Amino acid sequence: MTDTMTTSAAVPPQPAGPPIIHLEGVTREYGEPPTLALAGVDLTVDEGEFVAIVGPSGSGKSTMLNLIGTLDRPTSGTARIAGSDVGRLSDARLSALRAYRIGFVFQQFHLADGSTTVDNVADGLIYAGVPRAERRRRAVVALERVGLGHRLGHRPTQLSGGERQRVAIARAVVGDPPLLLADEPTGNLDSVSGASIVELLHELHAAGTTIVVITHDAELAARLPRQVAIRDGHIVSDSGRTS
Repeated sequence: MTDTMTTSAAVPPQPAGPPIIHLEGVTREYGEPPTLALAGVDLTVDEGEFVAIVGPSGSGKSTMLNLIGTLDRPTSGTARIAGSDVGRLSDARLSALRAYRIGFVFQQFHLADGSTTVDNVADGLIYAGVPRAERRRRAVVALERVGLGHRLGHRPTQLSGGERQRVAIARAVVGDPPLLLADEPTGNLDSVSGASIVELLHELHAAGTTIVVITHDAELAARLPRQVAIRDGHIVSDSGRTS
């Protein structure tokens, strides 16, 4: 794979089965007295979609990321992720859901500087119980998938920002999760590296991964097929809403 990927001919997979994300009347409060971070949010994302959740700082988008990623539970309402009701699962089952069904990509990369790219990616499979040799084999495949087959033995300090984000994406997809959550994935990158990461996300989407990008960048959101705008804990617009 090269940095000059094209996406115009890609046909996203058609939704099959129940939505991969279904939020119904979801609220989330924090603190005492309570601060309302999400206020009765309804959101449905089908398998195979590529969605931007966009809003300014303090809009509630990070809270929504935590709920969709099963890192948090709603105060009220229902959050179903990959068919499971987050509010009804034990902590152990939530951890298993994250390990097998959700990949995370963060703005800060969160790579171990003392480990090679292969080991950084392989570590993404530890909680799935995959043996070490198989973890490393899959890590090589994932790094080749994101165009870093020539950087297998390098450490993060030897990579550019764009390459480090590609390592982070490889780690997120090494277990082939059906849902990828990307939190400001281009926020720490220059424009050229950021564009390359967006193209990579398009390619992963075309291969069948459902992707949700959390961002404050309206320009980035406009490049994605569906935009959901959030402000003050409310969804104020959704280009995928039919009613």
